[in-house]
Amino acid sequence: MTDGGQRLFVGGAWVEPDGGHYAVVDPATEETVGWAPEASRDQVHAACAAAREAFGRWSRTTPEERAAVLARAADIVRERLVPYAELAQAETGATTGTARGMQVGVGAARFRRYARVEPAEWPIAPQINEAGPMGRAGVMGALAVRQPAGVVTCITSYNNPWANPAGKIAPALAMGNTVVVKPAPQDPLSVYQMAEALEAAGAPAGVVNVVSGTSVEVGEAAVASPDVDMVSFTGSTAVGQRIAEVCGRGMKRQLMELGGKGAAVVFDDADLGAAVAGIGSTFSFYSGQICTAPTRVLAQRGVYDRIVEQLAAYAGRLKVGDPREQDTVVGPVISAAHRDRVESYVELGRKEGAVVVAGGERPSSDRGFYVAPTLLADCTNDMRVAREEIFGPVVTVTPFSDEDEGITLANDTDYGLIDYVWSADVARAFRVARRLRAGGVGINTVGRNMEAPFGGFRRSGVGRDCGSYALHAYGEVQSIVWPG
Repeated sequence: MTDGGQRLFVGGAWVEPDGGHYAVVDPATEETVGWAPEASRDQVHAACAAAREAFGRWSRTTPEERAAVLARAADIVRERLVPYAELAQAETGATTGTARGMQVGVGAARFRRYARVEPAEWPIAPQINEAGPMGRAGVMGALAVRQPAGVVTCITSYNNPWANPAGKIAPALAMGNTVVVKPAPQDPLSVYQMAEALEAAGAPAGVVNVVSGTSVEVGEAAVASPDVDMVSFTGSTAVGQRIAEVCGRGMKRQLMELGGKGAAVVFDDADLGAAVAGIGSTFSFYSGQICTAPTRVLAQRGVYDRIVEQLAAYAGRLKVGDPREQDTVVGPVISAAHRDRVESYVELGRKEGAVVVAGGERPSSDRGFYVAPTLLADCTNDMRVAREEIFGPVVTVTPFSDEDEGITLANDTDYGLIDYVWSADVARAFRVARRLRAGGVGINTVGRNMEAPFGGFRRSGVGRDCGSYALHAYGEVQSIVWPG
């Protein structure tokens, strides 16, 4: 970063922004972290053009060459983990452990993962053709080949400025694509550090471009540019719909990781300690600002009162405050505007008839955008707090009677990203999981297998990534056929 603020990264050059700079604010202290660049529409188009120009040469490099760049980037990020994490923490308000482990650490791990070369060709069983209008009888061989999609615009979320962009950039580059990254306006500075690491790792000019801004036209230009072949977006369903409409007009490929309202179905025989700890991660992990969180608890009536009591006690024990202090568990949310939004949902829950059994009041602090971990009990599935994504440390609890009712309630939602089942009966847990309309289901865990496909049903998204699925997501499949 220069004294005047961060520059854009376009075509391998660090460029002064046409729109000047805006302040990036630390949500824990409300102090200015740095000055982020405001790109113009022309500069976004220049980034897309640079990516298009670089695509031909980069796509013709070998998978091993591309993997070497990603491996070097992973090493550089690991070497700089502490200063990178300090900036990520300042931009997002994450706790120190989260910033180091789940933000920068996962970002490095994703570069390392896609430095692994995987086969891009698959033989298809030969087909015997009878003589006919298409020619003589013969045996036709075939090969399926995975090809890069082209220029990919990556629009990333504010909750993790390392893992989310790396999860897009790394598989896209591994496949031979070039990228234009438009980071979230709240915390873009970390993504420029990622670009610096990729540049130092030997990514050629134009292969990675980063443009930021608070104006809607920055993202619009990055999506609508005729140089762009695919858009990968993580964010709200409402914004995803608008992007999808533009992609549809241009027949651009898309990968959409959108909102969630994850159901946690807790049966009478569940290990309540494990269930409470898993559900309680909603309060602490990014302060609930995560689409995969189990925010909607469905508790069987035999354990309903105990779940409410134990979740309330759990929430009450969590220290809310300065994320730089070692014992802090819950840091701030990203902005004052988002704090107000989360608080408005808690008030809405009260009006709808939910009972606030934990939290519900703003923590006492002379600065910072803090929200107390909040538990809303006696909810029904028609309440807005049980249907809409709040994206904060707020959990709702709704009772159910039997397995079929629990499944019906879980599936009665516009979303379908990740649901959860807690039960000691493993056969039942798997039976229920298969009936849940969600892209993923955690059984007795909120943990993830990062090789498993990730994505949502319904309004939670389009497509799948993670592991080898991400290589498919950022590629096209070509068939080559020949006479045997």
